[in-house]
Amino acid sequence: MPDRPADGVGSLSQRERALTPNLQGDGFRLRPWRPDDLESLLHHANDAEVSRGLRDRFPYPYTREDGEAFLAGRVLAPGTLNLAIEIDGQACGSVGAQQGVAERGHTAELGYWLGQAHWGQGLMTRVVGLFAPWVMDELRLLRLQATVVDFNLGSARVLEKSGFLEEGVERCAVYKRGVLHDLRRFARVRTQLP
Repeated sequence: MPDRPADGVGSLSQRERALTPNLQGDGFRLRPWRPDDLESLLHHANDAEVSRGLRDRFPYPYTREDGEAFLAGRVLAPGTLNLAIEIDGQACGSVGAQQGVAERGHTAELGYWLGQAHWGQGLMTRVVGLFAPWVMDELRLLRLQATVVDFNLGSARVLEKSGFLEEGVERCAVYKRGVLHDLRRFARVRTQLP
């Protein structure tokens, strides 16, 4: 997606939101974020366990101001394709990809989170299993990569079950909540576009 000023919900422009299809999965739907998702976002995001393995731009506590900033497109970098994970009519998490630029334009960084109430049901594996091939085709990617903090074994399993291979470890890469952590790097690649 081209760089452009954030003018919309969750970093997608109005035009991009209109062009992004709803992706239906088993027990969930992926769709653009909407302004009326604020209360659901706050309910699921304001959780120390959810934010524990994410970047610091996903804070804890997760305040109303944080949610409003996210929905106004002021948190994610321009060009980030980020969709709400809707379960039973509520936005309960997010999945997205930030595409590289220039010589790395064929690559994107995958990120995701899910409200704790939905953990342990295989849902995120189904989400990533639907999203990864779709976004690789949509953005014409040859590589989709993700990093996982060393303690997040569930997230590593999601990636492995979704066709990602572990490529290595970035030692002492993250200092989070007073503790130094390694990052495990995973990638899903292809050598030709369909």
